[in-house]
Amino acid sequence: MDAHREDEEAASPLIAAPAGGGRSHAADAHVLSAAFLFVFSAYSAAQNLQSSVNTEGDLGTVSMGILYTSFTLFSVVASPVVTRIGPKRALIVGTSGYVLFILANLVPTWYTMVPASLYLGFTASIIWVGQGTYLTSAALSHARENNFPEGPTLGSFNGEFWGMFASTQVIGNLISLALLRNGKDGGSVTGKNLLFAVFLGCMIVGIVLMCLLSKRDEKRDNTPTHSSFGVMLKYIIAPLKDQRMLLTIPLIAYSGLQQAFVWAVFTKSIVTPVLGISGVGGAMAIYGAADVVCSLVAGRLTSGLRSAAFIVSVGAILQAIVLFWLLLFYSPMDGLLGAAIPLFIGALWGVGDGVLNTQLSALLGLLFEDVKEAAFAQLKVWQSGAIAVIFFLSPSITLEAMLILMAASLVISFGSFLLLTLVVEKSSPVIA
Repeated sequence: MDAHREDEEAASPLIAAPAGGGRSHAADAHVLSAAFLFVFSAYSAAQNLQSSVNTEGDLGTVSMGILYTSFTLFSVVASPVVTRIGPKRALIVGTSGYVLFILANLVPTWYTMVPASLYLGFTASIIWVGQGTYLTSAALSHARENNFPEGPTLGSFNGEFWGMFASTQVIGNLISLALLRNGKDGGSVTGKNLLFAVFLGCMIVGIVLMCLLSKRDEKRDNTPTHSSFGVMLKYIIAPLKDQRMLLTIPLIAYSGLQQAFVWAVFTKSIVTPVLGISGVGGAMAIYGAADVVCSLVAGRLTSGLRSAAFIVSVGAILQAIVLFWLLLFYSPMDGLLGAAIPLFIGALWGVGDGVLNTQLSALLGLLFEDVKEAAFAQLKVWQSGAIAVIFFLSPSITLEAMLILMAASLVISFGSFLLLTLVVEKSSPVIA
């Protein structure tokens, strides 16, 4: 009974206040979530439009491929950088790349988009490792100070964050839908510039909120100082020697593939032919709404590896159904039913994305507590690398080939994850 009550209390992370009277760890999680809400409401909507708006020479798609290649490469060194400067500074510095990317979209040429994409790849690696480190630190501190179990608390904090983050797809894409609602060509140049000006304002609010976060010192006595390249490289590669990380990597990679599939393939090949560019915002808003609900519910239900395995299974099955249906039965249709199908697909895909984001973050925080920065760096290395693959492949391969690639990746990653649950249950039954 007591354990059950503790689980319920941990699932409500906003109740307990710190004994010293300062800002609670849960309040920091709120501020962090709100900051990402503003920054990524702008960025997510801008990203969704790249393959449909910046079409000359596939500028948008190629820029996104460059961005995520840069993201992958810089994620290798993001972990020691965040350890050195601290997660709060990493979050603030990381936001600058998103601001520059929005500015580049006001004058979209190869000379603006490519440099902005390269720089955003660097800052994105910093901000995401900082986010994972900061949120995990807040959740674990909250659990320890209030005698809550760590698993449910991590699940609750991650559910809250990813629920807020998923709502960026709703808010940003509704703004996009409102400002680009005139015609299938995506509206006038003035409408696009106004849209990106609004996005820039959202970015500024997000930066201000980042500055309001409490400082968290993640430097421990036994933390490597990375004074030499060899020491830094050893710190980065260390997680790859852990069997648990090796079994987690396929699911991490698939999480990137399925996100990029929505951004680069779903919007261009499924939504735009039926609803036009102006319909991308509405379809992605529904995707985001499903993502929000699923993230919040999945976070509440997380109590350990067994619950995570069940939740991931539900998301994987739903995405498998979508992939095989698109591969075997789908063809664009006219009328109300034809318009509704992309929206329904977006909703189902959003459920799977909410599951993966919430469970992967909670899982890494639980299994790799002592090397959080390195674990979340691995998350972004493999995730962003997979995203880059989709953006580079999507202009040159057919929709059918892309669907086969996605289905095969899902089967492999889900099998690896199930094997991970067996390994962890045998070695650490408490975590399971």
